[in-house]
Amino acid sequence: MKDAPDQKQIDWKQELLDSQRFNKKTEKLLKGGAKSLTDSWYLGALYLRWKKLKGLHQKNTVENKGQLQSSFKELDK
Repeated sequence: MKDAPDQKQIDWKQELLDSQRFNKKTEKLLKGGAKSLTDSWYLGALYLRWKKLKGLHQKNTVENKGQLQSSFKELDK
């Protein structure tokens, strides 16, 4: 993940650790990083939690109008 040169690097892991209490395993994961695939999944979930806390997580509400599907009845005509 690369940021623009004028943006400061945000330590989201430390911000998340400071905002809530976590169990030892989660704290170790946030401080040491992922060691397995399941650790990376859980770390990704924690990142989404941090984004929601900061108000940065937005749902994609744009409708994809180029790929609307028709029903079988319309296809059968």
